[in-house]
Amino acid sequence: MVQEKIIAIIAEKLEVPVKDISAASSFDGMKVDSLAMVEIMLAIEDEYDITIEEAEGIETVADITAYVEQKLA
Repeated sequence: MVQEKIIAIIAEKLEVPVKDISAASSFDGMKVDSLAMVEIMLAIEDEYDITIEEAEGIETVADITAYVEQKLA
């Protein structure tokens, strides 16, 4: 499932346990800085062979999951 893979990518980039991240987790709440956000987005783009044009409005794991699922549809 897309969400599990995205959570795994975020956990790897932030060096935190997967269990500490949920769909409701916000990037602000996880203290994701701009560099880490770029690394996360690039890893997601590579994983799904997509381009994320607009990160505006992507504030939670659920937001990025919905964005990726829409791009894959």
